[in-house]
Amino acid sequence: MSRKTLRALHPFPGTVVLACLFLLTACDSRESRGCPTCVEGVDPTRLIDPATLGDGSGYPGAAWTVARDPRRLGWSEARLAGVVDYAASLGSHGLMVVDRGVVVLEHGHTSRNLIVQSVRKSFLSALFGIYHHLDLIDLQATMEDLGIDDLPPSLTPEEKQATVEHLLMARSGIYHEAAAESPSMKAARPPRGSHPPGTFWYYNNWDFNALGTIFIQLTGKDVFQALYDDLAVPLQMQEFLPANGWYFYQEVSEHPAYHFTMSPRDMARFGLLMLREGRWRDRQIVPESWVRRSLQPYSDAGSGWSYGYMWWVGKTDAWEGHQVFAALGGTGQAIYVVPGMEVVITHKVEHGAWAHGWTQVNQLVRMILAAKVM
Repeated sequence: MSRKTLRALHPFPGTVVLACLFLLTACDSRESRGCPTCVEGVDPTRLIDPATLGDGSGYPGAAWTVARDPRRLGWSEARLAGVVDYAASLGSHGLMVVDRGVVVLEHGHTSRNLIVQSVRKSFLSALFGIYHHLDLIDLQATMEDLGIDDLPPSLTPEEKQATVEHLLMARSGIYHEAAAESPSMKAARPPRGSHPPGTFWYYNNWDFNALGTIFIQLTGKDVFQALYDDLAVPLQMQEFLPANGWYFYQEVSEHPAYHFTMSPRDMARFGLLMLREGRWRDRQIVPESWVRRSLQPYSDAGSGWSYGYMWWVGKTDAWEGHQVFAALGGTGQAIYVVPGMEVVITHKVEHGAWAHGWTQVNQLVRMILAAKVM
């Protein structure tokens, strides 16, 4: 073809570029017209039931089922990318998002065991539910009934009237020094004898640690072995072993903290169990009545939260109308469960290397919830 012919076909230098731009715009316009109900790349006609993925049970087996295209489950790809970018900017060590039993996002090290910090308390709450159902734990038994005391200055007669249920709710009125107290917990601890049992909420490590002692005493089981036998094995956790746990003693109290490490993906299995009201496949692991009882908002805990039986229960006005409950530890270890969306979120940080607080973690969670557009 001659130069004259080329000039005849394209008399202006930018014609080809303009033509291409026109075609792209036309294609985009046709795509928009062809899917007027699409939202941020999510086509409602292409949504699938997550029960069609994996083995169809809605639960993970030996490994998690991962959604190949989260858009098919109603998630915005662009918003999920924004979540990953924000998590990376914060230095989140591991992040996992599960929708109706299927993984839609993994970021960082989701298989690495890290200390769970105070998330441990929500796990113990579930164990109490299992053994309460077996009639091995009486929630109305008092410290006096159980022979529970502590190092001098020992518990007073009034403090010994606190019940197991009071401890689960962090309303014991026992303000003895405790192992693994943070500086803020120490600063907020009320004076001994200032509140009778059952009348005042204070996030109290004495209560939580003494519950570990009580569990061992009443069940005859080690806390970490029970976590393994009663939760990790039936939930097919991939990393947790009894050796992940240790008792942390300090000379201020005879009741140790029961610390353990766990991976984000194993924590997500526990969150899914709680989302399903204690049921795992065809087996009721934690009594349904206990799950509901433990998630009641017994106390106003401030900052958008109430407190149940060692679970944080979100106030709906603080969570854009969502019902949320959570197991929270330190300033970044977390399991968030959002029943209305059937979503579980786990977040882990490297203890000692995390420079942020709950404001940033909660913002990350809000971004995740906003990423489900359909």
